[in-house]
Order: sequence, then C-alpha cells, then structure tokens
Amino acid sequence: MSRLRADFLLLLNAIIWGAAFVAQKQANDFLGPIIFIAFRYLVSALVILPFMIWEGQKTRVTLKTSDYAFAGLIGLILFGGMSLQQIGLVTTTATNAGFLTSLYVVITPFAAWFFMSQKPDRRHMFACSVSIIGAWLLSTNGTFSKINIGDIQILISDFGWATWIVFVSIFMRRTDRPFFLAFTQYILAAILGFIFGLSFEQISVESIQNCFWPIIYAGVFSGGLATTLQGIAQKYTPASDAALIVSLENIFAALAGYIFLAERLTPIGIIGCVIIIVAVLIVEINVMRRSNIS
Repeated sequence: MSRLRADFLLLLNAIIWGAAFVAQKQANDFLGPIIFIAFRYLVSALVILPFMIWEGQKTRVTLKTSDYAFAGLIGLILFGGMSLQQIGLVTTTATNAGFLTSLYVVITPFAAWFFMSQKPDRRHMFACSVSIIGAWLLSTNGTFSKINIGDIQILISDFGWATWIVFVSIFMRRTDRPFFLAFTQYILAAILGFIFGLSFEQISVESIQNCFWPIIYAGVFSGGLATTLQGIAQKYTPASDAALIVSLENIFAALAGYIFLAERLTPIGIIGCVIIIVAVLIVEINVMRRSNIS
C-alpha cells in the first residue's frame, strides 16, 4: 500500500470518528458511559472476529507471547482513553470534546520520540501547532471559557490516545496483524466495560433499546471499521503524521454536532476548519513531493 492510500484510510477514519461523537453524546442519555463502551466494543469484536480468523489462516506470521501481551496493553490503553472520553461527554458538548481530544496531536510526536526515537521536525511541530489553533477557533470561537470536569477528563485521555497511536504503529510494524490487534482491543475493552459498568452503573432492557443505533454506529463503523482501517494505515504512515490526519475528526465532529445536535457552527468556527485543513496539507504536500521523487 502506498503512503497516500494509507493517508486516505486515515481520512475515512477521521470522518467516521468525528460523527461518532454524536452517537457517544446521545448514548449518555440512556446508558452509563462504561456500559455503553462495553456494548459498542462487544459489537466491534463480533464484527472483526471472522476477519481475524481469516487473517490467521492466511498469514505466515507467528505471534509471540510478547505480541499477545503488547496487544493486551494496547487494549487497556484504548479502554482507559475511551472511558475518560465517554465519561467526559456527560458534562461537555460534542464540539468541545472534538477539540479537546485533538490535543493529542501535539502529544503524539513526543510520544513517538520517546517510544520510537522518531524526533519531530520543525515542519511537523508547526503543522501540529496550526492544527490546535484551528481546533480552538472551531470549538470556542476564539474565546476562553471555564473548564468543567468533563473537559479535564477528556484532556487527560489525550495522553492515552497519543500513547495508543504510537503503540499501534509499533505493533503493526512488528507483526502486520491488524485484525488480531483490533479484536484483542475490542474484546478486552468489552470485558472490562461490563465488569466496571455493571458494578457502578444501572442498566435496563429499555435503556439498551433506546441506545440501539448509537451502539450499532459506534460498534460497527467507529470501532469495527474505522479503528481497524487506522491500524492498517499506520503500518505505512508515521504515528505523528497519522495523529495529525486523524485530527480532521474535529471538523466532522463539529459538522455532525451542527446537523444532528443543533450545536453552533459560526464563521470563526469555519475559519478554524480551514486552518486545520491547512495544517494537514502541510504534511500531505510533503508526502506527495516525496512520492513524485520516488
């Protein structure tokens, strides 16, 4: 797969993830945040299971004990980051969540430097900084507002997301088993979600029925499709670049919030969208130049 095709898969991922903020926000009206995580990742695991079996029959790559352990660690990080994000959505808007989640774009290059010795260059850090400015304009209209507990929870989750993206890159370069990694993450997150969710949250048949479509969207599309596409793409796209491209989810989160949740999308917010796109183009133009050279 070429680098440009991998980046396109990450763009699809951003679109699906951006719209998922609406599903996640709506889910909190009916289910506890951890129970919702359990159901969405159970659906994701069931969707991925046949592909994982097919992959295991096709590949010649033999997984080591350390690979199983590493995949489990990635699943734990996914569960932790998603739990903080979903709990934070109880008290913040989908648009704010999209912005605050985007801050992992700045953290990821340093995580890649720490875990993979990939030192970020000036071009990359400039693009990341530009992206954050755009995300700030998009969600706040260029103002500073009081931060609530949900914002803080989502902000903490950014460190988990940055580490998760880097670890996915490491795993994919080590084994090239995207469906195995996806299934392991999902089933572990589902199990932990049911354990903690059933211990601390209330659940009923009616609440599950009311949350059916958010569970299906988050489970089939956001998890089963988008996250798996990201794993495939990250074999070819560096972790820092992947984080920047996926940050386009802020734009799609804002658009989805505007369409489905009646959240505001102002002219300043639109300027923020344009700035985010420019930041991604800074990286992509360089990729296209290298592709032409090669």
